[in-house]
Amino acid sequence: MIRQWQLRAAFAARLSEMYGREVPAYTTLVDVSREVNEDVLRARGADAERLGSIGRVTAERHGAIRVGTPGELSQVARVFGALGMRPVGFYDLREAAASAVPVVSTAFRPVDGEELARNPFRVFTSMLTTADPRFFDPDLRSRLETFLAGRELFPPELLALADRAEAERELPEEDAERFLRLAVHAFELSPEPVDQAWYQTLERISAVAADIGGVRSTHINHLTPRVLDIDELYRRMTERGIQMIDTIQGPPAWKGPDVLLRQTSFRALAEPRALRTPDGRVVSGALRVRFGEVEARGIALTREGRAHYDHLLTLVDQQASRRPDADRGEVARAVWERHMPGGERELAAAGLAYFTYRTVPDRPRDGSRPSAGLGELVERGWVRAEPIVYEDFLPRSAAGIFQSNLSGEGTRNNDHQGTAYDAAWLSGAMGREVLDPFALYERQQNSSLDRVADELGLDLRLHGTLR
Repeated sequence: MIRQWQLRAAFAARLSEMYGREVPAYTTLVDVSREVNEDVLRARGADAERLGSIGRVTAERHGAIRVGTPGELSQVARVFGALGMRPVGFYDLREAAASAVPVVSTAFRPVDGEELARNPFRVFTSMLTTADPRFFDPDLRSRLETFLAGRELFPPELLALADRAEAERELPEEDAERFLRLAVHAFELSPEPVDQAWYQTLERISAVAADIGGVRSTHINHLTPRVLDIDELYRRMTERGIQMIDTIQGPPAWKGPDVLLRQTSFRALAEPRALRTPDGRVVSGALRVRFGEVEARGIALTREGRAHYDHLLTLVDQQASRRPDADRGEVARAVWERHMPGGERELAAAGLAYFTYRTVPDRPRDGSRPSAGLGELVERGWVRAEPIVYEDFLPRSAAGIFQSNLSGEGTRNNDHQGTAYDAAWLSGAMGREVLDPFALYERQQNSSLDRVADELGLDLRLHGTLR
């Protein structure tokens, strides 16, 4: 029997192999990531694995796909449910991007700490907001929804196997192999000719809309390895002649702790595609939609920490607008060094980041008893604080990556009121709850505090304080 985490690991590996064949620059990205990780490990030793073992970091991937309708999103949820992946977080990229990016998103991933350690594969999944009149007038919306209703992204056999794997949390080896073949094939780039006129109609609205609703299948849009030094990777990729986007999205490089998520990518490549012209001829053309992304993950921030992060981004925007000739990275670094706690202990003391707490079994005996406060327990060596890795995404960063790889700005009519979407709506559309990432991190931290309290014979008070 093949268990869910084994299915997930096999699917991630096969998807990576397939994407490497389709987009050779991705293989270069993976190779350079591995080189950088090995160099960082040699230089920094155990400190390099503070946010995950080198085995996990090297194997780690997240992918991105795009679908057109709530029904398609529900089917995607079934496929990823087979792999032990649940929808976490709601991201509205319509409001996070200056360009026309008419999608809302969630991310499918494991949620249990042990499952994440086994294989932390994630898929950022976006759905086209066809009901938003800022992008689609009534006629285009009708045509688009009719087109989407007439396609099948996932065959019934795949969905049946997925439902069985989710219910039983495993599959017999033969069925597991069939499931993996069908699932990987569903995300391959289709050779079917693209209706050129229809694609261009949607592309005038948004290149993202065309990529979703202009074709009769879906495909993996990008695949993302994890790297321990994203600035060094950016430099090495550029040296190899790979055209990178202009910036690294997310927090700046600085001397303090890495928090949340930093991302960058190489620019979307013009890929050969068969196009069907209005007169019925099939001609050779090219579309530019897929790219290779890379990420560096940091410590998960609490709600208060995330609000502080967002406030710092606002400060950076304000200062950068007043100093248009200044390097934005330098501006951000100065803001961070002035306003962000400079160490893990300070982050924890301020309640800005999540940690797993563990008792220290080999603490030297000095005749003292455990103290009342969590900070003092850590200070005096009774308890060790280990940062919880941020497993999720940042809407502004995701939109920045999308925007950097678009062929044009698209169009958006702000005279209309945008259609409201939120996590509750998305949950209803999929028939399964979109989980709150903060609640998951808080549960992980509080569970560790419960264990510490039991082992040291102390009472637990919420919000990371022991009494």
